[in-house]
Amino acid sequence: MKRRSVLLGSGLALTAPLLSSTPALSKAAGRLTNTAHLDFLRDTVTPPAQAGHTSYKPSEPIGVLWTYAEPNADGTYRRIGGGPYDAATDTYGQGAFNSDDIARAAVVYIRHWKQTGSAASRNAAYSLLRGLTYFQTTSSGFFVLWMQPDGTFNASPEPVELPDPSDSGPSYWLARAIWALGEGYAAFRTADRAFAAFLKQRLDLAIGALDLSEYGKWQNIDGVRRPAWLVVDGADASAEAVLGLAAYVSAGGSSAARRVLRQLSEGIAVLSDGSAREWPFGAVLPWALSLSDWHAWASQMPAALARAGQVLNDNDFVRPSVTDAAVFTPWLLTSGGPDNGRLPARIDKNQIAYGVDSRIQSLLAVAGATGRTGFRQLAGIVAAWYFGANAAGAAAYDPATGRTVDGIAADGTVNRNAGAESTIHGLLSMLALDAHPDVLAVARQGSIVTRVGSTTIEAESAVLAGGAAVVTPPSPWTGESQYSGDRYVRMPAGATARFTLPAATQPQLVLPVVNLQPGSAALTRWTSTGKSLGTVRRGDVGPQGASPAPGALLPVTLNGELPPGSTDLVATSTGGEAVVDAVILEPLVSRYVITGAGHTTALLRSASRTPQTVTVAVAGSGPAVIESYDATGVRRSRASTSGTSVRALVLPGGFTIVRR
Repeated sequence: MKRRSVLLGSGLALTAPLLSSTPALSKAAGRLTNTAHLDFLRDTVTPPAQAGHTSYKPSEPIGVLWTYAEPNADGTYRRIGGGPYDAATDTYGQGAFNSDDIARAAVVYIRHWKQTGSAASRNAAYSLLRGLTYFQTTSSGFFVLWMQPDGTFNASPEPVELPDPSDSGPSYWLARAIWALGEGYAAFRTADRAFAAFLKQRLDLAIGALDLSEYGKWQNIDGVRRPAWLVVDGADASAEAVLGLAAYVSAGGSSAARRVLRQLSEGIAVLSDGSAREWPFGAVLPWALSLSDWHAWASQMPAALARAGQVLNDNDFVRPSVTDAAVFTPWLLTSGGPDNGRLPARIDKNQIAYGVDSRIQSLLAVAGATGRTGFRQLAGIVAAWYFGANAAGAAAYDPATGRTVDGIAADGTVNRNAGAESTIHGLLSMLALDAHPDVLAVARQGSIVTRVGSTTIEAESAVLAGGAAVVTPPSPWTGESQYSGDRYVRMPAGATARFTLPAATQPQLVLPVVNLQPGSAALTRWTSTGKSLGTVRRGDVGPQGASPAPGALLPVTLNGELPPGSTDLVATSTGGEAVVDAVILEPLVSRYVITGAGHTTALLRSASRTPQTVTVAVAGSGPAVIESYDATGVRRSRASTSGTSVRALVLPGGFTIVRR
């Protein structure tokens, strides 16, 4: 249950005196995937008659899923709903069950059934898909989000969801329902034709509810053309609908579904931007209304584009997914990992299974569409998060219980709740790892050895002169991005800000994060030890248009590189008032090294315009294998060497993986 700029789900769990249980051990020896905790979260309910809502075999109870789970003192867990609990009425401010999680849980069971042949998972998928379709309002095709324990809907919960009432327009939960129904139809069309026919009817109804009447229309976002037809203006939401549409079309779905698949994919592909040296470093951005916002949760845009490209036989969709995988993902890994919020600096460093799984699924999908094996290795490096390669240095998934923690904070704090969303995406990751042993072999390296990547220096840490001042705005959220450290520096003409930087052993890119405003004449000139690195023009941004806020808070890459060992950086404002939030420093070659299970893997990422040869320590025995990939993920060289100090070639804008 995610909304733009508000994180719900994994971090929130409100206590109520409900059921507790300890899931049983997995019966499938040797497999990571254990559905025991997800089984525990499942339930059935017989809802009262509610106009516009029915399901397949309506006289039978429907499958539902509790939203959250909190640990008891004895290690068991209790199931709870969302929002304040009222014991007198047995209701929650939000509800006990939600269609968002029911849809994604159905995907888990569908994939588990298809991957293992499990009859129990087939039955669970059947039950949850029946429950999901009950949430659909048959007059509109939209879905209600929340249901109370007795089966009554809470279409307008507290806090308010958008849209409100929740079945009054396109939404994340509509997109996720299409994902589940598409995969459900593909799975059941030969196993249960009558049920598949019902799913097809409801899926076609949901596709019609998407309302792509704005297809082909564009909106101006700070001078950049962005699609006006994405689901809730989100490439993230649209991507999850595309996953279902691709499955449906592959299984012989309607011509309307094929058309919508293409249209949504076209809109998602447009949001690919940046390069190895410029924000957002090749990522497909998740929100059409912001040039500054990226988040790991729901970041399945590359997966959706890769699948659409395969199904529609259109490489124009695969190409941006490749850039995201080959350029952005190595930057993300070396700069801190799949954070909840890069807005554009690392504002929310919390990491959750939804974000980790989204990157794994995307990398595997791009690998499948291209046959480029480097993406599989990157997927393993991302998946190591579950095994301890995270800020806590602790396993995030327990194969003995099937539980995934609800999140890990930047300071190493672990949220030991195990709600539906984290359980679902942890299991989706485990299904992928069980299916790809080579990826799992990399993922088992659950200890971080070193990470050398982006460094963010807050503007308020600089020595200010000439009238420059630190400003604390009423809210750090601008409407489309967020100030790092909740503050920024205002620099009138003639002001200076002098930064003291940590010394580096290699050249670095300098990216001031500045609030650009159309029509501004302000300039900031950036120097180090008296030598010019470049100039930022505050007016280098287009008109606001449909953007939620005037201007754009963006990193701007200076033309000059900061020399090795330089610790001095000075910004001088002329021509008007400038606003500086922070400075991001990017080494020309960044690195991320993990170890475990007797192996070590190093990822090297290039922001250089020329090939670089660097030395990296890779502990272990036996030869080290060095594979260098270009900026499209094509392997250009492979070599092996002995010794723990390895010299490796890193291609311009590409990445290199060293394994021992």
